[in-house]
Parts: sequence; C-alpha cells; structure tokens
Amino acid sequence: MTDILLIHGALGAGDQLAPLAPHLGGSRRVHTVELPGHGATSIDGTFSIPAFVDSVADFLSASGIEAVSIFGYSMGGYIALALAARSPERVRAIATLGTKLDWSPEIARRETSRLDATTIRAKVPRFAEALEVRHRAAGGWETLLARTSALMTALGDAPAIDASTLATIACPTRLMVGDRDATVSVDETRDAARRLARGELAVLPATPHPFEQVRVPLLATLLAEFFDAVG
Repeated sequence: MTDILLIHGALGAGDQLAPLAPHLGGSRRVHTVELPGHGATSIDGTFSIPAFVDSVADFLSASGIEAVSIFGYSMGGYIALALAARSPERVRAIATLGTKLDWSPEIARRETSRLDATTIRAKVPRFAEALEVRHRAAGGWETLLARTSALMTALGDAPAIDASTLATIACPTRLMVGDRDATVSVDETRDAARRLARGELAVLPATPHPFEQVRVPLLATLLAEFFDAVG
C-alpha cells in the first residue's frame, strides 16, 4: 500500500485536511501530521521551517514510514519541499496546493499585514472564533499569529527554498494552484514547477486560496491520479 502524508497550512491544524482523507483511502494509507505550535500541539523549540521539517521527519520515523508521498497545503507544501531537499530518500512524490514559493521582504510585509488579530476580530469574527477554538491548546491563536508573522518575515529575508533548492529536488512534484488564489499566482507556481527536475503544474478552476473553499472531490481526483502514477 502507498503511504500518503497530509500536511496542513499556516494557521491550520491536523483537522484542516480531514475532509480530504476519506477520498484517498482504499489502497492508500493516509496519515495526517500536526505541526508544532498548531492545533493541540505544543512547541518546545523554534517556530521555523527547519523545525517543522524535523517534526515531519520525526513523525515518519515514529510511524515506521521509510518513504512517503506528501500532499502539502499552502505552508505544508513548503515544508514538504524542504524535506525532499534535505532528505530525498524520505519522499517518493510531492503534490502541493496554494504554496507560496516567491518570498521577498516586500512580499513578507504584505502577507504579515493580514495577520493582525484586532483586524481579523473586527472584519472576520467567525474566522477569529474558529482560530480561537482550533489553537486554544497550542497557546492561543494570537500567539500563533505572532509566530507565523515572524516566520514569514524570516522567509522574506532568507527563503528556505530558492531556485537552486528547487533544482535539487528529484522526486515527481505536482504544484497546484487555484485560478482565483489571491495569495499565490499561477505564474509564480508555473515558474517554480519549471525549476524542478520532474515538476508539473496543475491549475484548479474556480478555486480560491482558503482550503475550506476548495472542491475536495476534484482535489482528491488530481492527487489520486498523480500518486498512483508515481507508484
């Protein structure tokens, strides 16, 4: 059986990708990891991409998984690519959705400007309430916002993945993006796919960035087709 690992995005948790798992079952074993500092998971070390990569590698080792196919949503895809660059023997294939790979100080400032707790509470109170419930056990959603903002600033100053990093990733990789994604553009995703040795691009129609607005059956079909072809 094929092992598939699901990695959630920034401000997400293990339950974020729960709707996807049943669509990928059958001949595939589906695993979900929760990143440190998210959901019900505490954090003892640094809140960074390398630390998240370590946590995923530890999860695979603890689960007895030598090599895995990975679907990463948003930041989860970034972590998957970083893992493949660092430990290529652990990753059979990668599929991402809405993963931002073009980082600069200016882009980081734009993205972090959206992470103001007061603004979120005022403009999208239901989202604030959902975050509060989801991350209460991890130290609170406002703490997570601050940590995520600092992580994005660090990525803007020194991206963990650049063009040279992408060129070292040898496993089959499908970078997916929604055609209505306001966070990640089709062009930047296409450019990243071209830098990969075995990269390809898939554009989901009528699809914005938030995972809750993604058509799960369509995504699952694209993932199953890709992972089954890889073997």
